[in-house]
Amino acid sequence: MTIHSAVHVRPATPDDRPTIERLWLLFRHDMSEFGGQLPNPDGTFRKEWLEAAFAGGGGWVPYLFSRGEQPVGFAFVRAVGGPVRVLNSFFVVRGARRAGVGLWAVREVVRRHPGDWEVAFQDGNPGAVRFWRRVAEELAPGCWTEERRAVPDRPDLAPDVWLSFRYPSP
Repeated sequence: MTIHSAVHVRPATPDDRPTIERLWLLFRHDMSEFGGQLPNPDGTFRKEWLEAAFAGGGGWVPYLFSRGEQPVGFAFVRAVGGPVRVLNSFFVVRGARRAGVGLWAVREVVRRHPGDWEVAFQDGNPGAVRFWRRVAEELAPGCWTEERRAVPDRPDLAPDVWLSFRYPSP
């Protein structure tokens, strides 16, 4: 079985929200390593992007990735109707990483919304650095850019790295 037939990428529905909320906790836990965020007193993490993705407006589309019956990740795309789509959040569970799941999933998400794209990640996350540069090169060979931007309202954090590309590439 190839990764293409094993992983299913689809827009998430309100019925998927509890699953994505649990995956969100894993995502935020992973990300806390790079920004030092701690959980809220109830054990949750900030979730304004999760709320926005499921609010049903504002150009957000949540996606769920699964392998068989098992959820293996998610993505939130914002500004779908705007001039530049933003891959706002992207997560693959550790047990499915380095097997092609992430690359397959991001290709599927981006393919559904052709045009200009941006994605941010942290320099301090070497896995993300390698992954997103590989994604950009595969989706827009030689036609992508990278820049560092300050994190709004967080002068204590290192700037985010932003990749920009067009899909399909020119």
